[in-house]
Amino acid sequence: MVKKLLLKGTQEIRKRVTGGTKVKSKTKPEHHVSMKLGEGWHRRNFLTEVIIPSLFSPREVAAASAPLPELLPGQIGITWIGHASFLIQTPEHSILIDPNWAKWLKVVKRLKEPGLKIHELPAIDLVLVSHAHFDHLDKKTLRTVASDQPIIVPEYVGGLVQGLGFNRVQELKRWETTELGSLRITLTPAQHWGARVIHDRHRGFGGFLIEYGGRTIYHCGDSAWFEGFAEIGDRSKIDIALLPIGAYDAPTGRDVHMNPEEALRAFTALKARLMIPMHYGTFRLGFEPMAEPPDRLLGHARSLGLDEKIRILQEGKPAVF
Repeated sequence: MVKKLLLKGTQEIRKRVTGGTKVKSKTKPEHHVSMKLGEGWHRRNFLTEVIIPSLFSPREVAAASAPLPELLPGQIGITWIGHASFLIQTPEHSILIDPNWAKWLKVVKRLKEPGLKIHELPAIDLVLVSHAHFDHLDKKTLRTVASDQPIIVPEYVGGLVQGLGFNRVQELKRWETTELGSLRITLTPAQHWGARVIHDRHRGFGGFLIEYGGRTIYHCGDSAWFEGFAEIGDRSKIDIALLPIGAYDAPTGRDVHMNPEEALRAFTALKARLMIPMHYGTFRLGFEPMAEPPDRLLGHARSLGLDEKIRILQEGKPAVF
């Protein structure tokens, strides 16, 4: 499968395969959030209220994973691994998005085990990484899943994944598209930031439109609410939107993630058929309780008459669409 993907290559817009040289720029990407601390951020202590209590919380074991499905033509399989990590399957491909099996994000403890053990994965044909933050780009995980296949990242992120075992590292600017076999991958805008560390704010970030056989899956990456969701929906008819709903009560007080109500607003702007929530229940990255995001999402969805369009996935349990 990988050979077929490579033979097809990139057939859209400008393509760029990164080398070993790091590209630096002082220009921040469009839709880069403000780094200014939010009002009242100092009134609470994330270390004592969240980090330290988490250290003494037992790590929840995910339920036993279910067998991965045999897909018929036209079907898409989606397995939530946890946080923003997904396995997307077609009858031809297995795609990993933002894979992260880490037990720690520096001092932040993983509070729920991944839904799939890493050795339970099928052969992976393509890896997508939405941005360089540690909860989305975990080098140890990427090194483990790399098996001479392509990886696609936003611009200026390629240098971080060089030498991990991928045969091709491709960077995309927002709205750039690449075709790999029968897959069409587009990097979409987001309202976020991409710095791995403090000084590299030039790194790109975004979400992905994954098109296959007339079906489109949208993985948002990380984003605050912004009007750009309407443009994303106008450009592509989205079947399933994977949207983040957690880490909205940020310790910095900055508006960098969507709360459940904003995620539903984004879902409506996207005009997607179904919504699958993500980015909650794995790492506690905000002050909100771990169980709050999905309950709050479903409550608001019911008030809007959208509850039948929300599909809550359990980690490690494949769903076929």
